[in-house]
Amino acid sequence: MTDGRTGGRAADRPGDDPDDRPDRAHRRPPGVDDATVEAVGKVTEALEATERARGHLYSFHQMTGRSDLLLGEAVELLRGAGHTGEAELLETEVLGRNVIPGHWTFQIVEGYDSHYYRPFARLEERVRERLTGGLRHLYEAEMKEARRTHGHPAHTARPDTRPPGAARPGTDQPGD
Repeated sequence: MTDGRTGGRAADRPGDDPDDRPDRAHRRPPGVDDATVEAVGKVTEALEATERARGHLYSFHQMTGRSDLLLGEAVELLRGAGHTGEAELLETEVLGRNVIPGHWTFQIVEGYDSHYYRPFARLEERVRERLTGGLRHLYEAEMKEARRTHGHPAHTARPDTRPPGAARPGTDQPGD
């Protein structure tokens, strides 16, 4: 099968070196069609976007916590400088305040993780298991195969391979 985005499955091209192919974890299982690879890839891409959002949420959590700690220091400095009214106002109205009603940031993170992130991650894995044998990044692996220059030392299929005659890593000496 071929795909207009990638130009086909490069590993199936005549004359390809069988040692210069993706590892088994990145080869399409028999009977899996292009539409399935694309659809499963899109589910994984959506989860990856969720992973990024989750990272930003953890950054929000840590940055807000840091802000509260800095504010605590500022309150003490104001108090020490004789500005007790301003110190008490900030301490009463902002220090330790919920960021949304009833929630500190750790509660938002916990809610996101349990209510959204974990169920999504479990289902993404389930979809991959059922439709592609659990293999990850098949879409990208096939795109790599179609786009790389076979035989070029910077375009090998796997980290553990090099084209015949290519220099060994870290040397100018030809390989075996």
